[in-house]
Amino acid sequence: MFVFVCAGCGARLTAPLSQVALPVHAHQKYGNGIQLPVLMESGTFAVDPEPWGPPWRTWEEIDPDEAAARGIYAPVHALSDGAPGAIVIAPGDTRGTLLIPEKGGGYCCGLDGADGPNMACEACGLPVASRIDDCSLWQAVWLAPNAVRRRPVDDTDAALLSWAELMAEGKGTPPFEPIATWGSRVGSNRWWSWSPQWEAAAGRALAHLLAASEGRPVTVPGGLIEEVFQRALDALLPAGPPARRAVLAGPGRPAPDADSDILLVPDHPQTGETWTPANPAASAYSVPLPFGVWLWLAFPEPYLTVPASGGMPDGVLRDDLPAPRPRHRFRADSGAFQHTLVRLPAVRSRWLREILENLTQHMRAGHF
Repeated sequence: MFVFVCAGCGARLTAPLSQVALPVHAHQKYGNGIQLPVLMESGTFAVDPEPWGPPWRTWEEIDPDEAAARGIYAPVHALSDGAPGAIVIAPGDTRGTLLIPEKGGGYCCGLDGADGPNMACEACGLPVASRIDDCSLWQAVWLAPNAVRRRPVDDTDAALLSWAELMAEGKGTPPFEPIATWGSRVGSNRWWSWSPQWEAAAGRALAHLLAASEGRPVTVPGGLIEEVFQRALDALLPAGPPARRAVLAGPGRPAPDADSDILLVPDHPQTGETWTPANPAASAYSVPLPFGVWLWLAFPEPYLTVPASGGMPDGVLRDDLPAPRPRHRFRADSGAFQHTLVRLPAVRSRWLREILENLTQHMRAGHF
């Protein structure tokens, strides 16, 4: 475990934290005026390996060779020239910091960090972090990598869970949840929707599925996974050639067949490493899913219940009503899709570039 301290004076800026993988939805912008919860679990931090935040350069200002050296193979609106390695934590895990009033970028409903670091070290005044809490953004504090230092905490160690231990914990991510507009009271302006986390996870996975398709149709298993992916795959891929078959694979699942072309597998929530089978097929393409999303797809719960307050005596079972289903069909997150696809070398193919160029039309058609 670690604490982060000010690079200027050494003052402590966080509680003790253990490192986990960067969430797929870390930079997601969801809807308009939506109240999203805290991004990180208390007591954890994640590192973004890529630059993020101001200053930005538009694609016209960037040499394609420079972009390719940064692992970006197709045009994007803009690239950050900020320092890589920003550290994201839960706002409640900060210590010894103050907001900088003149750095209040955002203010639709909160702060968005557009003006650069908006939190300073209380001891020396050095700008050290950006507080994000604007509408439609995940609430977080991003520590500036060039303004903080990581220090280990003595006599503490965060255990790395095995796949078997993760399966025993069973922490799946429900596919739909109640969504609220910013500032709404309990019970008002709330509706049941597909989970923003699922939409971001599907956006990343869909980019990989298209790359793995090699321009051929792709089929996925029936049920919830079909509801999430098949409609977009059918719209974005041509019909006719023999289809490539995608299957769920991972801990606790039967070994994939030798003729499986694509494997939908989980990422480890602490390390971000993708699960691999004991005897992987040389030609199978692994498509990553966040562990909580994968777990729900691989071992779906019978139904979700409407959250209720209060408890029940021991031995008494609840009889909660099933949660309402979302009113609209599933749509993958276009931002996560684009962010992933431009970083896959396969996007150099003309047919994949055309999907990116027509992304707005695909969004209007309800595929994203």
